[in-house]
Amino acid sequence: MNEWILKYMDYLKYEKRYSEHTLLNYERDVKEWFSFCQREGINEFEFDYSDVRSYLNDCYTHQLSRSTMSRKLSSLRSYYQFLLKEKQVKQNPFLIMKGPKKAGTLPQFLYEEELQALFDSIDQTSILGCRNYALLELLYGTGIRVSECCQMKQSQLNVELGTVLIHGKGGKDRYVPIGEFAVEAIEAYLQRSRPQLLKKSNLETDVLFLNHLGTPLTERGVRDILSRMTNQTAKHIKVAPHMIRHTFATHLLNNGADLRSVQELLGHENLSSTQIYTHVSKEHLRQAYALAHPRARKDRK
Repeated sequence: MNEWILKYMDYLKYEKRYSEHTLLNYERDVKEWFSFCQREGINEFEFDYSDVRSYLNDCYTHQLSRSTMSRKLSSLRSYYQFLLKEKQVKQNPFLIMKGPKKAGTLPQFLYEEELQALFDSIDQTSILGCRNYALLELLYGTGIRVSECCQMKQSQLNVELGTVLIHGKGGKDRYVPIGEFAVEAIEAYLQRSRPQLLKKSNLETDVLFLNHLGTPLTERGVRDILSRMTNQTAKHIKVAPHMIRHTFATHLLNNGADLRSVQELLGHENLSSTQIYTHVSKEHLRQAYALAHPRARKDRK
């Protein structure tokens, strides 16, 4: 791998604390840009705005989604800012390039009965089931990112105060409260399940969640766990890890939490990132109105 890509990835991992999933995407984006440069005879350290336009046109011909295009631009903008800081390039043409506007899709979330179906599908008497229950309780009870959950150490938990210290994006820390259900599930996991898992690897690690081999649970591992859970539910709901975070925010707003508090809990830098959940909350109200009001729909008799 290119020396500067390696340095860039280390910068994203250790200084920016980007998730495993984001790191893979950013690395792929930079490598694909390098491949394009090689095909077109472009020097990746000396290029201009027109070369960036050519690359975007090439991406459009492959019918990439708006969100993928936006992420690619963000990856490359960030990469060349890093090189600029390290004095490896003289300019960053990606800075003046605006990406496509994202489609106004609302985040998907689970209704309370769907979430309960996930909890009910877990066998808490088994070692892995006990861990999975604690994992789901923590994700839903705090709304933390999966990357934050996988990196969490036992020392970040204070079960007596009911708080957890989160090491967030960009090196920003925040304290998040955890409810009684999550505390109870985590204590059960720490007493009954984690010691048994740790024996399988003989590792000395403070990482909270371990996999079946006794090593730290990865983001991919969390995705697999949630996928297996959903297959066991009668509803067969498809659940991605970030949906639990969306569910946390939506349920808080639906039950009267104010937007600023939700922003703080989620660790959003800008309020605009949190405001999308108010649209979901309004949709929830519209559905409740349509179902309950006698004159909401003409087809009701």
